[in-house]
Amino acid sequence: MARRIVISAAEDVGMADPTALQTAVAAAQAVQLIGMPEGRIILAEAVVHLATAPKSNAAYMGINQAIADVRAGLGNGIPAHLRDAHYPGSKQLGHGQGYKYAHDAPHSVATQQYPPDDLVGRNYYEPTANGAERDIATRLERLRRIIRGK
Repeated sequence: MARRIVISAAEDVGMADPTALQTAVAAAQAVQLIGMPEGRIILAEAVVHLATAPKSNAAYMGINQAIADVRAGLGNGIPAHLRDAHYPGSKQLGHGQGYKYAHDAPHSVATQQYPPDDLVGRNYYEPTANGAERDIATRLERLRRIIRGK
């Protein structure tokens, strides 16, 4: 039962209430520690949290889309500026050239390409308007504009 509660927290509630996963994991661990019959109280509280939480499967759908792209052969080639430049010969390969250290940028977010060329502009996580995702959507939109230089 605890396993299903943890899965539901991630798959069904998701980022609409990020505390649901914390509650579910804590409940699973507490039941292992305490055992039954008292564990039923902890499980009941976790179920109530999940049942009454706002719902979103946006992260679940996003990871499925990303996996599908990888399986389709997309996402090859890390941009040269993100490649390791700390070994002999790496600079001659162009590794690290043009890299922008995010913590030196305003808000610690650097405008630069992070995905491989064939995935530029692709968005996997599309937050809903449910629960905490309302605020996440606003922040994510701002981050994407900064990163993409728009």
